[in-house]
Amino acid sequence: MTILVVVGTRPEIIKMAPVILELEKNGLEFVFVHTRQHYDYEMSRVFIEELGLPKPHYSFELKGESPPQQIGEMMINLEKVIKQTKKQFKIMLIQGDTNSMLAAGLTALKENIKIGHVEAGLRSYDWRMPEEHNRRMIDHVSDYLFAPTEKSKNNLLEEHVWGKIFVTGNTVIDAIKKYLPIALKKASDIITQIKFDEYAIVTFHRAENVDDPITLSKFVKILEKSSISLVFPIHPRTKKRLEQYRLFDKVQSMPHLQLLPPLGYFEFLVLMKDAKVILTDSGGLQEEATAPEIRKPVLVLRTSTERPEAVEKGFAHIVGVDPPTVISKLRDIIDNTPKLPMQSPFGNGDAGVRIVKIVRKIISV
Repeated sequence: MTILVVVGTRPEIIKMAPVILELEKNGLEFVFVHTRQHYDYEMSRVFIEELGLPKPHYSFELKGESPPQQIGEMMINLEKVIKQTKKQFKIMLIQGDTNSMLAAGLTALKENIKIGHVEAGLRSYDWRMPEEHNRRMIDHVSDYLFAPTEKSKNNLLEEHVWGKIFVTGNTVIDAIKKYLPIALKKASDIITQIKFDEYAIVTFHRAENVDDPITLSKFVKILEKSSISLVFPIHPRTKKRLEQYRLFDKVQSMPHLQLLPPLGYFEFLVLMKDAKVILTDSGGLQEEATAPEIRKPVLVLRTSTERPEAVEKGFAHIVGVDPPTVISKLRDIIDNTPKLPMQSPFGNGDAGVRIVKIVRKIISV
């Protein structure tokens, strides 16, 4: 029996890496597929190479631009892969809540392949987020749900999902545990490029934020009023919108802000470890900041989070994008460095081992 592993975006590659490496370690046969939802080389394939993962057996070039077009294309391409390989797939492993994962999950459902959902049960209860639509649908068609925490397990139980639930921890903690020592050796030069001795790292890319000119203008005001120097690896989508709304020149001219191109995973880990605080609308960074090797406070530039465990343990603070609120909280954290827990609420870094142990039992039946 063969395992089908599907990824499509940078976070999926990173979070599935511990599972893929553990599958290899256990000598389990799998077919690795990359949908190329992030089809830019810097945003996808570089991570596969950097993390020491095998080259995908199959990858696609998406032609559609809208989510429905891309989901349809991915389903058609995945169906072709399943037919072409002529293998009997016992389970498809998918991770997270992107359009790639929804397409993969629906394809597996229609092809009668069992679905194992890594990072199941996350809920923001914010219907503006496309990921919230995706993760709910994926969870309800999955046969095996690998929930990172007891809270995510309870979310699944409350929704009466059909599949079997396992609490495994989050593989992102595994990834940091494995790759940060490598990053500190291979990518430490990134620190020499930073103009500031003390800085906050900023990321901002979510569609509901950067596509709204009012929200984007508030974000620029936050950058302008920051009481600490900022390092901003800028996402292509964010740069495009800043230029479109004629805000990019203003951001670029801020003396206390350093713009960087999209970074490799290793470079970003080094910057995150060295930062004083993190400002972000990313979900994954809220988890990464809790890793014992990182342990940084995070200001969540959103009004909701699907990672409440990070908030409850004092790592994350939901501040939205109201400039006075964000600046006040930022100043408070800089002046009064919080004492953060030594352990992550998202596990001990053995999620990949736990997941593959369960998968071995599944495919042996």
